[in-house]
Amino acid sequence: MDAFSDYRGLAGSEAALRLKREGPNELPHAGHRTAWRIVREVLKEPMFLMLLAAGGIYLLLGERSEALLIVGLASASVLITVIQEARSERVLEALRDLTSPRALVIRDGQRQRIAGRDVVRGDVVVLSEGDRIPADAVLLSGQVFETDESLLTGESVPVRKRPSGGGPATPVAPGGEESAFVFAGTLVVRGQSIAEVIATGARSEIGKIGKTLEGIEREAPRLARQTNRLAKGLAIIGLGVSALFTVLDGALRGAWLEALLGGVALSMSLLPEELPLVLTVFLVMGAWRITKAGVLTRRASAIESLGSATVLCTDKTGTLTENRMTIVELRAGAAVVDLRGDAVPAGDAPTDRMIRIGQLACPPDPFDPMEKAFHALAGQHPAGDAAMDGGDLVRDYPFGSDVLAMSNVWRQADGSLLVATKGAPEAVADLCRLDPVRRAALRQATDDMAARGMRVLGIAQAVGAVEPLPVSQRDLALEFLGLVGLSDPLRATVPRAVGECRSAGIRVVMITGDYPTTARAIADEAGIETSAILSGDDLARMTDDALVAQVRSVNVFARIRPDQKLRIVRALRRTGDVVAMTGDGVNDAPALKAADIGIAMGGRGSDVAREASAIVLLRDDFGSIVQTIRLGRRIYDNIHKAMGFVMAIHVPIAGLAILPLLSGLPLILMPVHIAFLEIIVDPICSIAFEAEPEERDLMTRRPRDPGAALFSPSLIAWSLVQGAAVLLAAAAILFMCVRRGMPEAEARALVLVTLVLGDITLILINRSFSTSLLRAFLRPNRTLLLILGVDIGLLALILLVPPLRGLFRLGTVAPQDLAYCVLANAVVLATMEFFKRFWRTALRT
Repeated sequence: MDAFSDYRGLAGSEAALRLKREGPNELPHAGHRTAWRIVREVLKEPMFLMLLAAGGIYLLLGERSEALLIVGLASASVLITVIQEARSERVLEALRDLTSPRALVIRDGQRQRIAGRDVVRGDVVVLSEGDRIPADAVLLSGQVFETDESLLTGESVPVRKRPSGGGPATPVAPGGEESAFVFAGTLVVRGQSIAEVIATGARSEIGKIGKTLEGIEREAPRLARQTNRLAKGLAIIGLGVSALFTVLDGALRGAWLEALLGGVALSMSLLPEELPLVLTVFLVMGAWRITKAGVLTRRASAIESLGSATVLCTDKTGTLTENRMTIVELRAGAAVVDLRGDAVPAGDAPTDRMIRIGQLACPPDPFDPMEKAFHALAGQHPAGDAAMDGGDLVRDYPFGSDVLAMSNVWRQADGSLLVATKGAPEAVADLCRLDPVRRAALRQATDDMAARGMRVLGIAQAVGAVEPLPVSQRDLALEFLGLVGLSDPLRATVPRAVGECRSAGIRVVMITGDYPTTARAIADEAGIETSAILSGDDLARMTDDALVAQVRSVNVFARIRPDQKLRIVRALRRTGDVVAMTGDGVNDAPALKAADIGIAMGGRGSDVAREASAIVLLRDDFGSIVQTIRLGRRIYDNIHKAMGFVMAIHVPIAGLAILPLLSGLPLILMPVHIAFLEIIVDPICSIAFEAEPEERDLMTRRPRDPGAALFSPSLIAWSLVQGAAVLLAAAAILFMCVRRGMPEAEARALVLVTLVLGDITLILINRSFSTSLLRAFLRPNRTLLLILGVDIGLLALILLVPPLRGLFRLGTVAPQDLAYCVLANAVVLATMEFFKRFWRTALRT
């Protein structure tokens, strides 16, 4: 009997109409940044204020065209920033949709899983243990249903609920015992039920206190803090230096407006305003790239941590294996029934009984693959045809950390009670109080099945149980029936993924609730080292210090209870490891939160596990975890390259702004040129690194030191060396022009060409730290080709279109003079490629 067959729910058309009329099921969030809000933020940026100041100075000097150009570039900076930030907002909005808790609803008589924001008033929702309730609702059916309403009440004690019985129910406040009402945002901690939604979004109980939730902010990621701290420090230094040079130049020359213009140019050249913007774009787009690979990044800090992971703790079922359980063997006493063929034997009383009791020991409408296997076998066998008919579930004893078994109590058609139990063989043996001889035989049979990769469960029954039922299933008079062997094949991608982890210096640790022998068989097949296996019983007897000593060499933990995962994670972290941890259940949440990188299962995982994690797998596959680590390393690599590029390009711009003040030469780079370089050219160039393919040694390096700074001394020194090389090339062109007596406008044009080509040179230098320039150039990056085309196109427009050339105060450039600019940058490229081989070890992250 399907417990949900009597409910048709809303029609899809009616649900769509209510969603449109009443709005999505979500709280108003102040985090969304509109285009106007982004514009207001940009208007406060120092670079924009510097541009306005430069425009005002040009007006005072009577240079109206230059003033208009400066204002145009300022407007362009606002437009570009708004476009980039708006794109990031759209990506974040899409990620918010993905992070919305999923809800299982019944519509048009069919169960379907939808985003929580799409739940509407009147929807019939299916609630199971571990789910976060998507909206305020009234229970229609269900047994032994409890919720955690501490989010609304502050009381962590579970609250018992009962169905309304179909009649009208008077609403009660959260925290009420035996009420029929459940509330949005609370957690199901026990049982399964069907409920009808009565309030969504701002109309729910949590919506009424939503204003206080809107103000909650997370701490900024470490990379963002480093970047902002560096940007602020350089900005303060830059403003101080520019003020000093302005005063000195004005005092010595007496031309205060020109001195002020030079000071503004110097300030603009030293302000690293691109750093925070580049980091934001990289992290947002990086999270989006990871999502496209089937993995949702809930926190940007996870991207930083991925490259540092040294231990990857994974469960077995559904992650290493296909989560496609089938019953392959039954053992009743000495009889062994092999079910690997298509035919299911009938007429054997012990086998028939085990099949029927195994089905009754599962929920009527299961989601767990193992329990689905019992229902599937019963559906193929006459013993299961009537197993769920003519009886009512009156009590369930859930699986717990104290007893690794669960029991269902059914009232039969004749009024008698039947108890059906399944669980770990040793737990069921304890419940049945088997004598030592039978226990030894049971242990031997279990070992034999587990050694062949089966998950083994014991089956027991109690016929004619009497009421009142005992509080604990330990007090039931159970009769042991036999063993059931289930098989869950290893995913085909796992051995290769484990090998990749080994090459990358990441130790794979399997933590499973299965029997040690089963765990060893699966681990051997996956390629996980199994010389030492630690069981949950062994772990329980260990002190924390003893466990720390053990976890250094143990890669397989078997018969582990959910609460013991937290001890394992803490022990691994005490050894200095950076731990990535997978989990799916409510009890896994503490371990997920304690790990450096919590990874929740998106398909079978509970909402509370997903909320405690930093990463959610949209496909519950171990290969997805390894792919995520690969992408995380690539993203960090490319951020590292882009930041080095941005710092390097500021060196020649600042140097050329200072050089005239020191040498008495004419002011070559004016605010308009610096604005063009730093607002248009540099940010466009830095985006080329976001699409840069991974380095060939990406997954053969040791994990990155988690304490290493993004702006390490080696990166800063390398950036200064590169920037100095481009500065020398531009200065050489400038002095060549002065020596030849070229007009100021022509010299300025050649210097600007050298700097734009210098941008391209620095991109090529920083594309790869682990391979040659030729091999890096052959790697596909269509974004890079597009950006190079844009750079050359913009430079050509400024040089060839007379009005633009006049606005930028540039002269005409002879082809042979352009050759000098190309040659100068070619020398820089060759020199830096030569020196890079000595920096590679320090620069690779």
